[in-house]
Amino acid sequence: MIDKNLVYQAVEDKIAGTDYFIVDVKVASDNTITVEIDCAQGVDVDFCTTVLRHIESVFDREVEDYALEVGSAGLTSPFKVLNQYKKNIGNEVEVLLKTGKKLQGLLTDANENNFCVAIEKKEKPEGAKRKITVTENITLTYEEIKYTKYIIRFK
Repeated sequence: MIDKNLVYQAVEDKIAGTDYFIVDVKVASDNTITVEIDCAQGVDVDFCTTVLRHIESVFDREVEDYALEVGSAGLTSPFKVLNQYKKNIGNEVEVLLKTGKKLQGLLTDANENNFCVAIEKKEKPEGAKRKITVTENITLTYEEIKYTKYIIRFK
């Protein structure tokens, strides 16, 4: 079986010096290799082909046969790496907590330890007759969540 770390390193070598980053590398027991990459400006098909050809040049099919797929992380797929959070700062996201609670809001910050989502909610101030919309910033650790994903809105 092909070593996942060797595939990861081959991809790292090819994308070094670019804005692209690795989202995931999988090597199945049948030697099916799946590589997901992403970029703040979006993923170019030609670049995926370049990465695929580089991997093919590193691993000899005569020595060990494999199937290879290089593509972008899906637009609505859950985030897997910090760079995806950073890429989506300013975008609306859906967060599912491990408690089962779902949040929707604007991703405002992300770092190695946690991320922040601005949630709008209706509250009735004391003495007021009507509810008003207030924004609450909620900071979450990655351990508290099942997933975070981008929300597509058509307006």
